[in-house]
Amino acid sequence: MVISKEDRILIKVLHQEKGYGSKKLLAEFPNKAWSQTSLKRLLRKVDASGSIDRKNGSGRKRTARTDANIAAVEELTMSQESAPGTHRTTRQIAREVGIAQSSVNEIIRWDLKLKCFKKRRAHDLTEANKIKRLICAKQLLKRFPAHAVSFIWFTDEKLFTVAQPVNLQNDRVYARTGTKKKQVPATRLLRTRSNFSKSVMVSVGMSALGCTELIFIEPGVKIDGEYYRDVLCRQHLLPAIRSVSG
Repeated sequence: MVISKEDRILIKVLHQEKGYGSKKLLAEFPNKAWSQTSLKRLLRKVDASGSIDRKNGSGRKRTARTDANIAAVEELTMSQESAPGTHRTTRQIAREVGIAQSSVNEIIRWDLKLKCFKKRRAHDLTEANKIKRLICAKQLLKRFPAHAVSFIWFTDEKLFTVAQPVNLQNDRVYARTGTKKKQVPATRLLRTRSNFSKSVMVSVGMSALGCTELIFIEPGVKIDGEYYRDVLCRQHLLPAIRSVSG
């Protein structure tokens, strides 16, 4: 059993100041998961050197986290810095270097001290798209002066359903060892969901000045250009925008 650093300090103090041995320590701390063999080994180290720290060079020699493997993992992990699109997964790196995937993770975390970022989805823009967006952005800057930017409003609608979709991969049922699946009540194993769940659609407008209140849309209404212009904008959004922007 591995003894924590705090426990080793406590054992050292009790042994040096009060003369506690391994049996006395086990009797005083019955809730600790210490073994008598580990305590005797630690007490011998304290008597010999007065220290509880590991000796330099002790322990099992490294076979996976060597300097050569660390350099190889770093090269494969950081390959995308100069060549985007060449990133390899930890499983692929482990296969190429010839070590376990857990060793690759330890090298990345402890030896290289790299930080992991999660990729996000984005639209793949062609050169024509980039030029078109740049032209539109410049036209907008010319059309709207700086003092009018705060009065530009963005509106959008969102549909909220009562029964949200659930990832069944993360929704698990736990039972005692030896229990068969047919012995578990069906109410625990089934997750029912209606095909036509109740829903509500709301609309909101926002700008640098703030947000409007939530505008609830009547159930069953199809939002097309006519409804958005004549009902949603004129009757709800525009009055709310005027009240916020003054």
